[in-house]
Amino acid sequence: MKLTLTRQILLGLVIGVFVGWLVGPAHAPLFRPFSVLFLRLVKMLIAPLIFSTLVAGIAGGGHVKAVGRMAAKAIVYFEIVTTLAIGIGLLMVNLTRPGAGVVLPPHDGHPQLAPPQTWQDFVTHIVPDSIVKAMAEGDVLQIVVFSMLFAFAVNLLGEKGKPVVAICESLAEVMFKLTNLVMLYAPVGVGCAMAYTVGHGGLGVLVNLGKLVGTLYLALLVLIVAVFVPVAFAFRIPIRKFIRIVKEPATIAFSTTSSEAALPRAMEVLEKFGVPRRIVALVLPLGYSFNLDGSSLYISLAAIFVAQAAGIHLGPGQQFGMLLMLMLATKGVAGVPRASLVVLSGALMQYGLPLEGITLILGVDELMDMARTATNLIGNCLATVVIARWEGEFEEATDEAIDAAVLAGEM
Repeated sequence: MKLTLTRQILLGLVIGVFVGWLVGPAHAPLFRPFSVLFLRLVKMLIAPLIFSTLVAGIAGGGHVKAVGRMAAKAIVYFEIVTTLAIGIGLLMVNLTRPGAGVVLPPHDGHPQLAPPQTWQDFVTHIVPDSIVKAMAEGDVLQIVVFSMLFAFAVNLLGEKGKPVVAICESLAEVMFKLTNLVMLYAPVGVGCAMAYTVGHGGLGVLVNLGKLVGTLYLALLVLIVAVFVPVAFAFRIPIRKFIRIVKEPATIAFSTTSSEAALPRAMEVLEKFGVPRRIVALVLPLGYSFNLDGSSLYISLAAIFVAQAAGIHLGPGQQFGMLLMLMLATKGVAGVPRASLVVLSGALMQYGLPLEGITLILGVDELMDMARTATNLIGNCLATVVIARWEGEFEEATDEAIDAAVLAGEM
């Protein structure tokens, strides 16, 4: 059996866990640079990849009107699924009550986190004051906005804009080829990331606060089975094929706890699956700001966990208000480090809950981050295929084409 890239990544993950346990905290920092190197290699692909694919897709095909229609459909879909995810998080944490009986740390031990974004901050943040700065910082939403505006301008030029389109089409092909080269290092990067995580925190990071972690994983499973699967059936998306094409980027997202690390590969495999490049280039990056299903579910669950640990009862009305607040607060923070903890701190402050609960959660946040990041990635890939089907432009790849790609190690 050929050792495909997906199997290599999974093997790297397992070896990383074993090596991390073997070397312990004393030598764990030795692996950190090699995992950071992988993340840097991937992040350097994001800005030119999004820019080139969006400009080539929108300006090259003259799809200016279609872009607005697709964006509107995507936003509606994002809001519905995100709301369902938050609701599932609230339901599961109220059923399992993982915070009951937990003792919070002392009051002087909570981390200093930046305040969450307000809606005013989000609106003004959409447009970059410098595209160079946005690309340097990897701000996906700002890059998307600039690329769309640039593509509209190129489209209005008509014949004069065709050379720009041709350059962007060539650049997109080069970036996909570069992505394949970078992915050859993925098994090493993933293995080193796991070695550092387990070596630094010990195997205890995999078992501490098990009830909270178990509740999150169960809730994410409910989200996938009760929301993602019915959506796939409703839009006639072949589930078996979808699983095959999404498993590699999902594994990367899970192992590295970085959606950005999986973005270039996800864009490539979705195109191979039959989604037009212009739809992939528009919907998938937008999902990073508007469709954080796993993170939204996690924040609602974690907030009620802290309330339970603090012995504070939040009634149905308050929890419904929290659902509405989180539905807005989780937008546009994908580029913020520890974005979920930033939004969580805002939710806790809003309802007078102790921030010390975040200190407790930090002990297992890495393990929970893996699951919610992978779920974010799966949800965004599904959304991209849904919009393509909704637009009537999804041309499903054949089993033979997917088999050939898998055997070639491309998926």
